[in-house]
Amino acid sequence: MAQSFTDRLTGIHAATIVPMRDDFSIDEAALKDHISRVAAVRGIRGLLLNGHAGENFVLSRDEKMRVVALAREMAPDLLIVSGVNHESSLEAAQEGAALEAAGADGLLVFPPNSWALNHDDDCVMLHHRMIRDATRVPLMLYGAPIAAGTMSYSGNLLSRLAREPRIVAIKEGSWEVAAYEENMRLLQGERPAFKVLGSGDEHLLACYLIGTVGSQVSLAAVVPHLIVDLWEAAQAQDWTCARRIHDRLYPLAAAIYRHAPGGRATARLKTCLKLLGQLGNDTLRPPQFPSTPSETETLKRALDHALA
Repeated sequence: MAQSFTDRLTGIHAATIVPMRDDFSIDEAALKDHISRVAAVRGIRGLLLNGHAGENFVLSRDEKMRVVALAREMAPDLLIVSGVNHESSLEAAQEGAALEAAGADGLLVFPPNSWALNHDDDCVMLHHRMIRDATRVPLMLYGAPIAAGTMSYSGNLLSRLAREPRIVAIKEGSWEVAAYEENMRLLQGERPAFKVLGSGDEHLLACYLIGTVGSQVSLAAVVPHLIVDLWEAAQAQDWTCARRIHDRLYPLAAAIYRHAPGGRATARLKTCLKLLGQLGNDTLRPPQFPSTPSETETLKRALDHALA
């Protein structure tokens, strides 16, 4: 009997990057290699494409569709979720339909950047309804970091969203343990079958201790074996082993996601892959730029610690 989409969310799902050439075009050969390498790791259950790590803000719709199509080709047996990220609900709905047609099993709906300033809850509901009405696949919420202003949904709004049957899960990235637990309890109280994926790379161990069905994380695109090992240790309730893996991962997670200036995670992820010999070019689309020498040295030390 085939597993449902929600059943297949269990475990580790890697949020992949998109390699670029010097002229900022997508390097499809390098993308295929990246996806194949991650997908081949035992314990990787799925891929999150066109997320923040995949530079979804700066890719065209056609490029995002191509990313999905290539991933479907290179990882036919994995669950594929694609991000949908647009300021316009009309564009988001059209993009969602296009990504479904390209092979996505589900869609992760990112909140538009403008919502960080302020928004009406009814606008959020309308945005998700328009994507729902244009597509047929399951939808996931993106739980933004609490530091992202009103882009992070309130409890009342999460409850309303969870009542929509087509919305079945959340990539919970509050990046704060107390908020994670509060949202998890709220959503599962509203709808027990709703799936909460603890996906804050810096505090995966805490999320696994509190409870989660899995994670969609970009660390799993850099050190997938370690993230799978952490998940499996937590599932076995071997907390001594899990803590040991967490201690190896923590400096790397902090170097990628927390160190100032903010918003540099994708650049640092690409640099890590370059340092590992898995990526020849760490070019990003402007306005982002490759890691500085200082960032690169910090990342090298953190990688050495994680892989020692």
